[in-house]
Amino acid sequence: MAPKISLTRYLVTEQRIDGAIPADLRLLLEVVARACKSISLAVNKGALGGVLGATETENIQGEVQKKLDIIANEVLIEANEWGGHLAAMASEEMEGIYLVPNRYPQGEYLLLFDPLDGSSNIDVNVSIGTIFSVLKKPEGAGVSEQDFLQAGAKQVAAGYCVFGPQTTLVLTVGKGVAMFTLDREQGSFVLTQEGVKIPEDTKEFAINMSNMRHWDAPIKRYVDECLAGKEGPRGKDFNMRWIASMVADVHRILTRGGVFMYPWDKREPNKPGKLRLMYEANPMSWLVEQAGGAATDGNERILDVEPTKLHERISVILGSKNEVERVTGYHAGAASKPV
Repeated sequence: MAPKISLTRYLVTEQRIDGAIPADLRLLLEVVARACKSISLAVNKGALGGVLGATETENIQGEVQKKLDIIANEVLIEANEWGGHLAAMASEEMEGIYLVPNRYPQGEYLLLFDPLDGSSNIDVNVSIGTIFSVLKKPEGAGVSEQDFLQAGAKQVAAGYCVFGPQTTLVLTVGKGVAMFTLDREQGSFVLTQEGVKIPEDTKEFAINMSNMRHWDAPIKRYVDECLAGKEGPRGKDFNMRWIASMVADVHRILTRGGVFMYPWDKREPNKPGKLRLMYEANPMSWLVEQAGGAATDGNERILDVEPTKLHERISVILGSKNEVERVTGYHAGAASKPV
């Protein structure tokens, strides 16, 4: 039986092979993984730990915070602020950036995270997770919000940890995608799959169908064709899946293929989308691309989008390459039609 390869051993090996992972980045990823283990423990305790339910506060997005949202945010900050690998952090739950206190050494990386994605599912015991993204701090003294406003293509590491029947950490440093499952007996993440590949074609799509009346024409066209099944223009039957937790939906796509869509809609026409570019779309898009999939906002590659603000929103279409290209093509066709 082959020996189990821990996350630490995997990262050290990758560092030795060709220096793809600098030492400070390796240590940073190990700290993030430890924080995810702590969050997993709190999630697993649920009602026994008194962590279920909502608070009386709202985050910067105007969303009511769950108790676990706040706990997960604090765990990530406290775990990462003192290690010397970071200059600053940014969280979906905080309005501005969090500078590493002066009493701790300053590092050269910037960490962004959604501490608990899909938190509306917490109380009903459905898979949720933590999403993170790592950027290199630009040269120069000090750090500001502007330093975080880098295109997703400049990420040096990205991943998520899904808290479901198993706790699984999914990671990329730009050399493919690897999955690690938490071995609770050992207390460490163990490599369970590497070289993850998303099938180019699929018969499965994920979208919130209750919003159909608000969609733009290209999205409605794509979904209508899927629903038409074998008798329609696609000539095959499709399944629809929607968990309302991006981590869980993307994890399914990385595991067996599919396309995930959270598009612009007419309810908030002045907002380009619902999901956050920096905390959700960028890390998930890079993971999907590293696994052979594609990710666009309907018009351009998400990783090429230059952010203008920390909490910028964006439309997201990601997953199996051929399906994403089809949806994006429908948008291009709609844009080229004369008004």
